[in-house]
Amino acid sequence: MRLKLSLVLALSTLLTIHAQEISDTSFGKGLINFVAKDSSFSIKFAPRFQVRSISSWDHNDSSYESPEHNFIVRRARLKFDGFAYSPKLRYKLELGLSNRDISGANQFNRNAPRYILDAVIMWNFAKNFELWAGQTKLPGNVERVVSSANLQLIDRSLLNSGFNIDRDLGIQLRHKTKISGNFLMREKIAISQGEGRNVTEGNEGGLQYTARLEFLPFGTFQSKGDYSQSDLKREATPKLMLGFTYDLNEDAVKERSVLGDYMFKSDGSLYQTDITTIFADAMFKYNGFSFMGEYAKRTADNPIATDVDGVTPTDDIVLIGSALNLQAGYLFPSNYEIAGRFTTVDYETVTNTLPSKQYTLGASKYIVGHKLKVQSDLSYTTLDGNEDNITFRLGFDIHF
Repeated sequence: MRLKLSLVLALSTLLTIHAQEISDTSFGKGLINFVAKDSSFSIKFAPRFQVRSISSWDHNDSSYESPEHNFIVRRARLKFDGFAYSPKLRYKLELGLSNRDISGANQFNRNAPRYILDAVIMWNFAKNFELWAGQTKLPGNVERVVSSANLQLIDRSLLNSGFNIDRDLGIQLRHKTKISGNFLMREKIAISQGEGRNVTEGNEGGLQYTARLEFLPFGTFQSKGDYSQSDLKREATPKLMLGFTYDLNEDAVKERSVLGDYMFKSDGSLYQTDITTIFADAMFKYNGFSFMGEYAKRTADNPIATDVDGVTPTDDIVLIGSALNLQAGYLFPSNYEIAGRFTTVDYETVTNTLPSKQYTLGASKYIVGHKLKVQSDLSYTTLDGNEDNITFRLGFDIHF
């Protein structure tokens, strides 16, 4: 209740600011853009939401069952960003309001809705160096770091849902190096708590260490297009990013590193094991054509959780295995796009989780780029070649 009241008061204050103090803006560039008269701070407020319908058919023996339908507000976000004191000290605050955004309450975050997605300060303290502090996405697979506002299909892949390392609380150091000509290398390292976002009860396991290298042999993409799907800028020359991430979560206490269920023992304590996740990914764009490829692999020192005696297995198992995701699309001059995706996920036998493959075909109409668009996709998913599903999704995005 207090959070909702604070938001209402903050928004009311922003909306009463004199018009001359608000910079020119247009749809898709923030609902409010405000810069202090003395240029000591700025703030941009940009709400967005996604609504969609989903129809799903499960295969039963020799035929498909009657479809299940639902309509959801998949995401509803309030985003604030700008600079404080100096343009070299930036910040980002993003709040989630939909049920999917705030779900996942447990005793380690006081059983409260998890409103905060990002709360991070970014300080450009020296040439080509930035220090980040707070809660935000870790430098993991490119698909996860791409904002959900800038996706080519209705949602991310099975690789991402099973293997991504998501958001966490900690610090990150980022640097970029010009190797020669347009060839750029970016280095990102992070030390974080290792339990995901909005944990308030301290660190139950060890720390998490993440390192990522990115190579851009043909120079930077337009408008940070390496972290936005679809070639909306229609790159005039080929652009490529190759990324490699190594992540170690020491004494991890969740089944999917920073995500998934906590692994409890019978006495209420938590099972701990080291979990390692690696990613290799690529983003390519040229003249309306885009391609993204990802490989992920997760291992654990002792994936089968054991009880207090160190021998008896509990019901918890770290979801170790690997996945491959390939995605491509072409944007026509009319701003219609067709895209396809193939994903395969192969968990280790010990997890008792069936391997799966998914084929997705999508079509989108970009009215104002990713800020206003209509998307649809059709997916065929098979589990171990036996259990099949067909899902059709239709979605609408609006981002001020």
